[in-house]
Amino acid sequence: MRRTDRLFQIIQILRRARGPVTGQHLSEELEVSLRTLYRDMAELIAQRVPIRGEAGTGYVLDSGYDLPPLMLTADELEAAVLGAKWVAARGDDALARGAEDLIAKLSSVVPAELEPVIVDAGVYPVTRFDNRVKDSFDVSLARAAIRHQQKLRIEYADEHGRVSSRTIWPFIVAYWEDVRLVCAWCELRQDFRHFRTDRVIRADLLEERFRERVPVLRARWKAARESERQRSGAGC
Repeated sequence: MRRTDRLFQIIQILRRARGPVTGQHLSEELEVSLRTLYRDMAELIAQRVPIRGEAGTGYVLDSGYDLPPLMLTADELEAAVLGAKWVAARGDDALARGAEDLIAKLSSVVPAELEPVIVDAGVYPVTRFDNRVKDSFDVSLARAAIRHQQKLRIEYADEHGRVSSRTIWPFIVAYWEDVRLVCAWCELRQDFRHFRTDRVIRADLLEERFRERVPVLRARWKAARESERQRSGAGC
């Protein structure tokens, strides 16, 4: 790896980390010696990249620092294009348009030498449209509810066709190959429930916000699923 690429990769590692990253971890991920790593860190700091920390304690990249959007590697571009193409094929209408717009924007800003990575991408998602279930409501409402922590009022039909009214606190829209699920806390059941997007008869975004933060709901949901898995395993 060229030094310039390695310096860029260091910034990427620090950007995605949630806490201090030790020099040892950085050197192992980059497959370089600690001495080389420390020289690289000194070079970045000399270039006024806002990195705090020192050898032995860990490094942190100050929030708000960003790099020009053109500084993407071929692997990063292929990852973005592959993900965008999958979303364009499998996402709801608004998300699919967003994915197509993303590919168009990437095509317009990448350097000339990286254009073939997008135009003639060698990666492509394999999808089957014969088993795809169509959404029965605008799923962007659920995504907006998650972003703004707003309650969603839905009319929902179960697998037997029975319709019920629910007020839910959505926190995940899960995109499977053939269906999509809205994972939410259900006020009616006072528990977590999963709602298929093809069975939602009507959905209204309410002004009222739910009291629990979305990350907290996700953590509780994951803990509940893990507990259920453990109980199922114990009963085998």
